[in-house]
Amino acid sequence: MLDDPRTVRISGDDTAAVFRRTEDADAERRPDDYRGKPVPEAYVWCNLTSGNGSRALWLLLLPFMVVNLAHWMRPTSRHRKRLVRTYGLLVRLVGLTLTVLLVAAACEVALDLTAWQCAGTPACAADRAWLGFLATDASGDGGWWSQPGRRLALAAAVPTALTGLLWYLSHRTWSAYESQQPLPHQDDPEEETSRTALGRPGFWYGRRLVARLRAAHTAAGLLTVAAAVGTSAARHDRRPSGPALLDALGWALDATLVLGGAVVVWVVCRRGRSENRLDRRLDRTLVRRLPLSALVVLVLTLLYAGWSRPDWRSAGRLPGDATFGGIALVQGLLVVGLAVVAHLLHRTSPDARTAIRGFGGPAVAMLSCALGGVMSGGGAQRVADWLDGTQGSIDGPPVLLTWQASVIPPLLVVVAVLCAWFGVQTVRRKRRELTRIPLDHPGEPEDSTRTRRIAGTRARAALTDRAPLLVGIISAVTLLLGAAALTGAWLSGTTPEQAAQGTPDVVEGAAETAQALGSWLIGFGFILFVTWGRRAYKDPSARRTIGILWDVGTFWPRAAHPFAPPCYAERAVPDLTWRMAAWTRATQATGGRLVLSGHSQGSVLAAAAAWQLRPSVRKRVALLTYGSPLERLYGRWFPAHFGPASLMSLHREVDCWRNLYRTTDPIGGPIQLPGDWGPQVDRPALKDPLAYGRTEAHPLPAPILGHSDYQADPAFAEERARLLARLKPGVPAPRPSAAEAAQAPDGAEAAVTPGPADPPGTAG
Repeated sequence: MLDDPRTVRISGDDTAAVFRRTEDADAERRPDDYRGKPVPEAYVWCNLTSGNGSRALWLLLLPFMVVNLAHWMRPTSRHRKRLVRTYGLLVRLVGLTLTVLLVAAACEVALDLTAWQCAGTPACAADRAWLGFLATDASGDGGWWSQPGRRLALAAAVPTALTGLLWYLSHRTWSAYESQQPLPHQDDPEEETSRTALGRPGFWYGRRLVARLRAAHTAAGLLTVAAAVGTSAARHDRRPSGPALLDALGWALDATLVLGGAVVVWVVCRRGRSENRLDRRLDRTLVRRLPLSALVVLVLTLLYAGWSRPDWRSAGRLPGDATFGGIALVQGLLVVGLAVVAHLLHRTSPDARTAIRGFGGPAVAMLSCALGGVMSGGGAQRVADWLDGTQGSIDGPPVLLTWQASVIPPLLVVVAVLCAWFGVQTVRRKRRELTRIPLDHPGEPEDSTRTRRIAGTRARAALTDRAPLLVGIISAVTLLLGAAALTGAWLSGTTPEQAAQGTPDVVEGAAETAQALGSWLIGFGFILFVTWGRRAYKDPSARRTIGILWDVGTFWPRAAHPFAPPCYAERAVPDLTWRMAAWTRATQATGGRLVLSGHSQGSVLAAAAAWQLRPSVRKRVALLTYGSPLERLYGRWFPAHFGPASLMSLHREVDCWRNLYRTTDPIGGPIQLPGDWGPQVDRPALKDPLAYGRTEAHPLPAPILGHSDYQADPAFAEERARLLARLKPGVPAPRPSAAEAAQAPDGAEAAVTPGPADPPGTAG
């Protein structure tokens, strides 16, 4: 970024920091040497997304990250606050079901398949020496741990540990990344004109909501484990000859679980994000007592299940079909309700550029549920195959998971058809580009190979604009196939292969093939998550690839799911804002001028940081973006925060904004402001490659750069020079208030010493 191998860190730590060239480290002390020259600075934040190898394990939290994205994909709305709150509430409830689904899948593996079925079946336990102390013999006798209730109580340690791990990761990552204090917003007569929530004081500080959701989701996980253990014992105690005391305890347990679930749902529904002010409070009583109360209920449940019941035998499956079926039904209803609310919001201020006509959030929420289903079903299928192999001594996972696996092959057929259609569209676009490229390079000798390569790059870059159609169709088909699987499981009560017996041979063969292929595919998908995470732990290049995925997925605060990977922007945006505010205060004699430049996701951080500045400070900032997804991705998928009104307000509030893009770039694009505002921001598309053939300036073939190396284009230096020239020293400086001066970070005043010859600054 600084185009110099000799750099020095002037602020920050090993995670994220501001760097300068070594020769510029003391620029403030030598104002005469920098008169009329900029001081380049680079803010480096890559370790927030692709640091050590343990970050790769966050792939297992992918469904939680995806549902959190759905929260921010709310359509633009005008004066519909009740619908906005309903939208956020429904997404939070979808996130809660994902936590219950993950813990229920762990219970299925540990309690049902291992402790109940395999340990309770002599033929299965005989091949597993580590299950010997839990196993029963052919007559049903065994050691102290062989009773089903005690086996379930011991196996409950696995899902309980998983819940505790999720709580620990959420708490630790929040402390490490998201506890940074944003720049305080002062109550002054300045009129705040920002049209986006990203400029609100509490947007990048969601401490209170994350703590509440973490307590609720932790309690939900512990109560799910308690329900898996306790309801099985209670169902056994309700037989006519069962002890009256245990029967009463069973009913009391069921009532406690229902009450605890109601409290968890109430906590999730009670409060959303607080963005209009910086809310530093914590609901300490709720945050501490709710998980602790759920843990107490779990311990009492384990003691109740461990009570001696000599006549209790494990047979068949635990009632997993009802559990997973209920979760799938609730998720489907929530997604449908979310789609209705999104449609009503989109109707208030329709925008043709909004992804999937406002249904982007519901579509992504549906995909998060599908990912959760693949991971839970895949884990159960693979563990069942590992425990039983081809013996057929245990019943295996619930029937619903088998039905869900059976609909994966039809879904993949739909995906293959869509990919083929996109391929045809890409070929057609490439043919159109073949005729345009010679017009872009008049007088050049034509090279058919070179032309095809450039045309192919442009055509593939345009596929990004087709992504909303792909996501929308896949989500709709997933919802329909999921409903079909749920209906088939509940009506037949058997696997697809068994339900198809007696039908024509073609139908029976198709059902058998779909069930077998789907079982392997769903297991393969689960193994893929694990192996990819393991590879990324050892391979830095793979870890960087995952970091790119995290750039978009973890930009947004955790508003729907507390166990999602942490939000790096809650560290990066305050870093940038504090740095810019410190510069403008320390150089108030010259107006504190700077050019803020950002590439790709850095342009999104630059815009978010600019929105957090006071309006008078924002007027002294020039913005230079290149390869920017601000409109092409964020504007379409997150219209409530990066829609046309928000981007227009950003253009009006900063001193100047210029944007560079290429037609060969699959990520960046024009800002496309309406009317005459567009040319003021967007420079015409840059040439890529810089030269078609060999020239004196480019004696070797110029590469097709696509999304990279924008700074190598002469247009970058030209636009930056224009912005620096525009920011003249005569701009008046703001007068910092006493409260603002008191909130300045330690050493901020010494970072840039005020003086009559202080130069404008640039930050990349």
